[in-house]
Amino acid sequence: AAAKRKRDAPAAQQKKRAKRAPSAPEPDAKPGPDGAGPEEYSIPPPVSQGKWKNKERVLIFSSRGINFRTRHLMQDLRTLMPHSKADTKMDRKDQLFVINEVCEMKNCNKCIFFEAKKKQDLYMWLSNTPQGPSAKFLVQNVHTLAELKMTGNCLRGSRPLLSFDPTFDKEPHYALLKELFIQIFSTPQYHPKSQPFVDHVFTFSVTDERIWFRNYQIIEEDASLVEIGPRFVLNLIKIFQGSFGGPTLYENPHYQSPNMHRRLIRLSVAAKFREKQQVKEVQMMKKKGTKVLIDEDPTEVVFETPAEEKPVEIQLVKPESKAIVKDKKKPRKIQRKKQKKLFRNEA
Repeated sequence: AAAKRKRDAPAAQQKKRAKRAPSAPEPDAKPGPDGAGPEEYSIPPPVSQGKWKNKERVLIFSSRGINFRTRHLMQDLRTLMPHSKADTKMDRKDQLFVINEVCEMKNCNKCIFFEAKKKQDLYMWLSNTPQGPSAKFLVQNVHTLAELKMTGNCLRGSRPLLSFDPTFDKEPHYALLKELFIQIFSTPQYHPKSQPFVDHVFTFSVTDERIWFRNYQIIEEDASLVEIGPRFVLNLIKIFQGSFGGPTLYENPHYQSPNMHRRLIRLSVAAKFREKQQVKEVQMMKKKGTKVLIDEDPTEVVFETPAEEKPVEIQLVKPESKAIVKDKKKPRKIQRKKQKKLFRNEA
């Protein structure tokens, strides 16, 4: 019986393959591999027929010691950039040039690294690994997607437009940063994880010697912009020739470190307190100081009239002694006190 089942097995398979799909076949359909008819399932063609040539991959990760706001900002950037990759947090004891090896292992040629110091200062590194250049920024005024609660919304994985301030074309260090931003934040065309739509804009504007990052949605009805988030401000510190180090190409003369800023605030508060103390000491010295006495004015006693002098009377007789009047109410008071004591004792 088992041998018969084995002999009949190919015939049964041929009968199963001979079944057609529920939909009627097209007249010019090609027969299947067994000559039984058209194939049952057809794979639809991809949305974009182009070829993915720009193989830009960005590694986004951070050091240990970051707060919750930085973690949410990092997650928002990974969501907005479909060509990004994640990695575990790097130990603070490791040197920064180790990141080049991490990018090589992850097959990434760009890197966004968040470095936390003193659990309150956040620095961002943008680097083109492994040759360079790289730029270091101080990140300020961070607001995440969940925190802003803006009305805008964009498609996940869509490609953004990059909008730059005219200042980026005037100065050389801004021109270098513009090229770095374009290579890092722009989603490559025909990327497998991206969508073939453009519905939001990344804006980089220069104000007060800082770079302000904003994300807006493009509304189709009237071509207006609605902010989505996240938003943050980048204060440039230095631009290096190599990746995470090397010769300094540019140093921001307007940059003030957070430690110096906090120190100046403390000094200003101490100066105000010291000024108040000095004012109090001057007032106390004025109060305790000896007053200048004015000489007596001889004209003060001009209008004073002397009092009449009374004759002195000498009493020769001893005065009579006054009669001692006993207080009649005193014995009654003593009696009342005794009664109160007895009542308390009985109680």
